[in-house]
Amino acid sequence: MKKNIDRRGFIKKAGAWGVGAAAALAGCGRIGFEPPSPSEIPPPEAQGLVSHSPDSLYLPHGGDGAWFNPWWRSPNRFGSFLRWKFYYRNPFLAEKARPPEVPRVENDGAYLSEPERGASITWAGHCTFVVKDGADTFVTDPHFGSRALIYGRVQPPGLPVEKIPGDAFCVLSHNHYDHMNEWTANALPESVRWYVPRGLGKWFGERGRRAEELDWWQSVRHGKWKITCLPAQHWSNRFWMARNGSLWCGWLIESGERKYLFAGDSGFFHGFAEYGRKFGPIDVAMLPIGSYEPRWFMRYAHMKPGEAYRAFKELRARWMIPMHWGTFDLTDEPVDAPPRELRRAVGESGGNMGQIRLMAVGERWRLG
Repeated sequence: MKKNIDRRGFIKKAGAWGVGAAAALAGCGRIGFEPPSPSEIPPPEAQGLVSHSPDSLYLPHGGDGAWFNPWWRSPNRFGSFLRWKFYYRNPFLAEKARPPEVPRVENDGAYLSEPERGASITWAGHCTFVVKDGADTFVTDPHFGSRALIYGRVQPPGLPVEKIPGDAFCVLSHNHYDHMNEWTANALPESVRWYVPRGLGKWFGERGRRAEELDWWQSVRHGKWKITCLPAQHWSNRFWMARNGSLWCGWLIESGERKYLFAGDSGFFHGFAEYGRKFGPIDVAMLPIGSYEPRWFMRYAHMKPGEAYRAFKELRARWMIPMHWGTFDLTDEPVDAPPRELRRAVGESGGNMGQIRLMAVGERWRLG
C-alpha cells in the first residue's frame, strides 16, 4: 500500500527536517563528546546484517512507498542524525578551517555537439559525469544547480548545462538533494530521456519530463545501450516524499563496445563482487569516495575511500573514477580529503593508482 503523508505526518516530518537543518547549519554548536572509535563501532551483524550471500541481492525489497535492503535494513534513525550533529564533536574542524583544494579546468562543453571518436568522460562535479560515446551522450545524477538543499556548491559545475544535447539520456540513483536536482531537471531539454528507480517517475512527469522507472535487475534498451538498474546499499528521503518511499540504485550502462558502472550512493556491500562476477570485466567504474565521516553513522550508506578501492577490485573493472567529493560539504571530513585518503588506502593495500583516474572538475578524459 502506498504510504501517504497526512497533515499531522507532514507537520511532524517538517519539524524533524527543520531541527535537522538547524543542526546542519549549526555544527559548531555541538556538545563536543568524543565520537566512537573504530573499535567501539558494533559489527554489522550486531546491527541487523542478515546475509552476505549473493542470493540476498535478488530477494523482495519492498514495494511502492516502502523499500528496504533485504540483506541489511538501515540501523540509522533520526536520533542517530541528531547525535551526530549535536552530541559528538567533529575531529576535522581544524582541517576544514582552510579553503579546500579541488582542481578545476575550463570546459565550455562545445565538443558535445559533435560525435566523439571513441568515448570521453567529463566530470561536472559530485556524481555528475557527462559521457560522450560515439554520437551518444548520457549524464549520471545530473546536478548543475547551485545548492543541494542547504548546502552550496564549493565551485560551479564543470561545464554549462546548456551544452547537454536534446537527444541525451540521464540515469538517476536516488532522490537525495545532492543527486536529484529540480533546477537541473527543468534546465535540461524536455526531450532528454530519464531512467530512474521505482517511485520517482511521477515527480519527473509533474515537471513535464519523460522518465521510465526501473526496479533492481530490470533492464531497458535505449538505442545501442542496455541500461540495467542494480541494487545499492543506501536509502531515500526528501521533502514531500516518505522516507524510503522511492527506491535507490546503481546503473550498468553497456553497449557492444563498452561497459560503464555508475554506483550512485552506496555503502560497501557484497553487491560489487556479484556485479564483477555477473557483468565483468567492466571498462569504467564510477565509485563514491566521499561523505564517509563519522564512520559510526556513515558506514551503512557511504563507502570510505579504501572500501571504494576494494569495490573497484571486486568489480573487475579496468578503470576507477572517484566521485562524490569536492562539490558539496556534506559530512565531517574536509571536502577535499577523500583523494588523500584514497591514495593512503591504496598504498597500504599494496595497490597502485595507475588504474584510478582522479579527475579535476571540468576535466574531459578520452577513453580512446
